Amino acid sequence: MKPMRKRFSLFCALLFSLAVHANEIAVAPSVSPDGLTPLGETWLEANPYRGQAAAVAIGRAAYNQACARCHGVDAATNTAPAPDLRQINRYCRRIADRELNAACMRDNDAWFAKSVRNGKVIVGVSHMPAWQGVLKQELAWAIQVFIETQAATGRE
Repeated sequence: MKPMRKRFSLFCALLFSLAVHANEIAVAPSVSPDGLTPLGETWLEANPYRGQAAAVAIGRAAYNQACARCHGVDAATNTAPAPDLRQINRYCRRIADRELNAACMRDNDAWFAKSVRNGKVIVGVSHMPAWQGVLKQELAWAIQVFIETQAATGRE
């Protein structure tokens, strides 16, 4: 086998292996959502926990157990292998019009929930596992609130 073809085959095997085993790394954090309003099984369309200090604390603990290995500890770095999550709402933060900002945040919430629930698969390669059935929505929304506070405190 030619060296280039061999490297390509090894690369494809690695990508396939990552895609096949991606769901194995989705491990539920051992964080309790106690202190947050229970939301049930049906996912909400918008984050109900913004502005709640308990959500920030719970979100930080859950984030560091479930997300930090790829996105960086405390969402405080842009050198992690996965995208810097503090950038999620950057466009919404710039919108001064209250109604337009609220619409932007609803779109971000929908995108965030879809990403968490379904994971990220690009060209057949899993870049993030699906957390549906692993991560309670209370913890997912708390994680989002934590990430938003990290971005808002100037740690971009």
